Amino acid sequence: MCGILGRKEMKALVKIQSEIVREIRRFLFKKGFLEVLPPLFDEVTDPGIRRAKFFEIEFYGKSYKLMSALTVHKQILASHFGKIFSFCPCFRKEDRKARYTKRHLAQFWQVEVEIPYASYEDAMKLVERLVQSVCKHVKEKCRKELKVLKSDLKVPSLPFPRIKHEDAVRIARKLGRKAYWEKELPWEAEKALSLHFKQPFFIFLYPAGSRGFYEKIESRKSLSFDLIYDSGFGEGCSGSERECEYEKILKKIKGTHLEKSKWYLDSIKKLKPSSGFGIGLERLTRYICKLPSIEKATLFPRIPGG
Repeated sequence: MCGILGRKEMKALVKIQSEIVREIRRFLFKKGFLEVLPPLFDEVTDPGIRRAKFFEIEFYGKSYKLMSALTVHKQILASHFGKIFSFCPCFRKEDRKARYTKRHLAQFWQVEVEIPYASYEDAMKLVERLVQSVCKHVKEKCRKELKVLKSDLKVPSLPFPRIKHEDAVRIARKLGRKAYWEKELPWEAEKALSLHFKQPFFIFLYPAGSRGFYEKIESRKSLSFDLIYDSGFGEGCSGSERECEYEKILKKIKGTHLEKSKWYLDSIKKLKPSSGFGIGLERLTRYICKLPSIEKATLFPRIPGG
């Protein structure tokens, strides 16, 4: 069960996490979003899980993958239903070494959001307003619980700082960390940047080919972003403008399990342009509660490597 010692701390955590979920739903419902229930497993799921592997199960004689994220599904759902969101359980067979980052779980919850006809800039604006609203709500409703957990939560101001990937590389190098123009930031570089800032910030416009296949590319840049929490807590949300052209998607999914799924190939023939993001619930909980490691942000931690 939860890694937080003491019934008082555990009750405080559950109360705060409940209010986080409540405010996320209130905020998105007010913005006109429709909540959809996710599948727990399917023949397809997000293949862009950064070197992690899938958990698989047998279901009536056929192999299925537990959901790693709702990314490929929510782009299709948004094309049919408009603005949607979901609380999706995610399962990723992370390398055992990931447990030592203090920010990885093998099972976690992700708030999945998709917005038709929106740009990645639109998605970033929604993310920052959502995170600010959640922090403000918890600060108002959970003063006693924050005190129990010794969290000095501050409500971040808008807009959050925005840093292009190339500038993030320069800053990381000045801070003495290895970082590369053509790749995502290594965790140690990201952590150094996180410690460098006093409130959440965005890194955006990653190099083409460094991210998921579903991210739209323009001028050799991925129209994508990460939200980085300050004070060393690191990445808490990833999002992008989506690729929606059928032929381009076919080229990008070669070699993945997606190209073998008739259901998926039929479903992406008439996609609408969209942007979306996923916010890790436990990572947001950890940031708000100022917890030392991610396993303390859930009642039932499942740690990489077992």
